[in-house]
Amino acid sequence: MKWLALFLACISTAQAEEAVRVGSKRFTESYILGEILARASGGELKPGLGNTGIVVSALKAGAIDVYPEYTGTIAAEIVRLPGRWSLDELNRALAAQGLVAGVPLGFNNTYALAMREDRAQELGIRSLSDLARHPQLKFGLSQEFIGRQDGWPGLKALYHLPQEPRGLDHGLAYEAVASGRIDVMDVYSTDAKIARYRLRVLNDDHTYFPRYDAVLLYRADLPKRAPGAWASLKALEGRIDEQLMIRMNAAAELEGKSFAQAAALFTGDTRPSAQRRLLPTLFGADFWRLTREHLLLVGASLAASIAVGIPLGIAAAKLPRLAQAILGTVGVIQTIPSLALFAFLIALVGTIGVAPALIALFLYALLPIVRNTHTGLTAISRGMRQAAMALGLEPAQRLRLVELPLAAPSILAGIKTSAVINVGTATIAAFIGAGGYGDRIASGLALNDNVTLLAGAIPAAALALLVQAAFEIGERRFGWMARARPR
Repeated sequence: MKWLALFLACISTAQAEEAVRVGSKRFTESYILGEILARASGGELKPGLGNTGIVVSALKAGAIDVYPEYTGTIAAEIVRLPGRWSLDELNRALAAQGLVAGVPLGFNNTYALAMREDRAQELGIRSLSDLARHPQLKFGLSQEFIGRQDGWPGLKALYHLPQEPRGLDHGLAYEAVASGRIDVMDVYSTDAKIARYRLRVLNDDHTYFPRYDAVLLYRADLPKRAPGAWASLKALEGRIDEQLMIRMNAAAELEGKSFAQAAALFTGDTRPSAQRRLLPTLFGADFWRLTREHLLLVGASLAASIAVGIPLGIAAAKLPRLAQAILGTVGVIQTIPSLALFAFLIALVGTIGVAPALIALFLYALLPIVRNTHTGLTAISRGMRQAAMALGLEPAQRLRLVELPLAAPSILAGIKTSAVINVGTATIAAFIGAGGYGDRIASGLALNDNVTLLAGAIPAAALALLVQAAFEIGERRFGWMARARPR
């Protein structure tokens, strides 16, 4: 009976331990490390969650438990700790946020600036200080690097650089520097493409960039909540050196392997993979799952926008004093950058994934519906209103039986516009783990892989065309029914 009791106790412990939720950012190395962490812990992976602000918001809210991060990023972006610091000092600063940094994975992936070798040789540029003598150079830097305290602002001030950089996705910058569209880009020291594109990494002669040792950033309660999974994560300490990380990055970016296949190199799996082709990738095993997720995002958010937007448009038309406030508010919402709105909603809702994505899409879809409802109702002629009043109809009856039917074409046009916009906007929801076709687009951007990009963009565009065609058929049928209705 002792063995039975022990067996039941083990089952009880396994059931009580929560599954670890692993996050990652939207660049190749983070995707790969996320795969390794998820495999080691047996947890759920939520990949490609956007920039540091998005992932940290998800971690604080409890939507994820752990993700791979770098000590330099923690110091500069999360705890704002100046100067040089130790891991203990980082953790003292993180304690107030309920977070811990630990389990150094074994490699340093610092920031650097790089140029094409022949261009640097031509201009005699070897260090960052040399850049100040060439104001004509075109800089293409990632958006996050431009905005980070440990990125462009401090670098520009220290080295007195006169150039004004363009924001460019990191995955696309290599092609841009290789073709000469830009001269200088930011790189990570473990980027596999540095050697492929024959880039010269410029010497940081004033030692501006700190060490960016790869560590795990996790919620302080994780070791107690999931001791088994945590023991497996701790076992990763020191097991990934710089050469192995470069090799895994190269597998994804240069050899056409998926992030999961690249991560498998950590365990010694070196089986070759077939080169990605468009049709097999487009109709891959994840096609129907991504389609369902995309339709859910578009359909649910649009239904909510219709339910709220039409009454708001009616209120704006019937209450002129409120019209400016209502139209102005929904217009301002449309201008909020999507990633900023996602970060705010993650903190507000306390989770990542479908819930904040639906709220964001609902808000973005309001403007066309509200504005077209308002326009349709205010465009009704005074004569039509007086005729309805002459029939003795109450205000609510006039609205329901006369005004809304007359405004219906305008309202339907607003709904169609919102639906088509939402199909495209829903791809951004992949950056907070909501799925849909945006998963492929985010992966394609990280890898600079046109096949994966097209495999996400083509079905999104096709769905937008189908939605527009469905509404146009509905409009024609609605118009036919209206003309056929007896007077």
